[in-house]
Amino acid sequence: MGTTADTKLSMKLLIDAKAGKVLFAEAEKDCVDFLFHILSLPVATVISLLKEKGMIGCLHNLYESVENLDDTYIQSNLGKDMLLKPKSPVGISSGPLLLLKDVPFQTSLYKCDSSCSSYATDDPTAICPSCGRHMSRGLQYVAPPAKAAVAATGGFVKGVVTYMVMDDLVVKPMSTISSITLLNKFNVKDVGVLHEEFVTFGMEEALKLLKSSFESKTAVLTSVFMSRGKEEK
Repeated sequence: MGTTADTKLSMKLLIDAKAGKVLFAEAEKDCVDFLFHILSLPVATVISLLKEKGMIGCLHNLYESVENLDDTYIQSNLGKDMLLKPKSPVGISSGPLLLLKDVPFQTSLYKCDSSCSSYATDDPTAICPSCGRHMSRGLQYVAPPAKAAVAATGGFVKGVVTYMVMDDLVVKPMSTISSITLLNKFNVKDVGVLHEEFVTFGMEEALKLLKSSFESKTAVLTSVFMSRGKEEK
């Protein structure tokens, strides 16, 4: 499935109504792929996605400094996009990986027009260190078999099981024993206060989840989905 602005992911939440928190979520492969793919996002991409969401800290000041810096001060063989729009190092584009819609994977390589074939670059404005010419002659990228196999399968994890996503984003394969163990861990005495809720989420919720993951160590799912329920009432 391709990635679009309308792509939706889904999870089944187990909620402790008395405590007002999400204990954990049941998630399928596509949702776990999305969560794990967050790790491959360059820092600048994360900042650009969250700067309108009130990002905590001062990294966004660095981003805006580059944005506002006049091109006069930028090295002639470079450009702002090198920092502001870095390429994702992971070339998996299948599946509903919502945050990657603006993060292209760089597979273009270039060399100079002379016989200096020992040098290659991913920037067509680069200068060959041997002959001094622009390295603008395109080369065709060929992925190794292992990467091709991953791309064909799509995503990171296998879809053979359902996964458990904790409120602090710990992810592990789902099992009956682990569910019972968690109920004991959370000291749930009355299972009557627990209820399941099926939720779908798109780009907006994905950004809230990303933002919350930087702000909370324990209650990411709760902050995103319990607050959404209050807003809808």
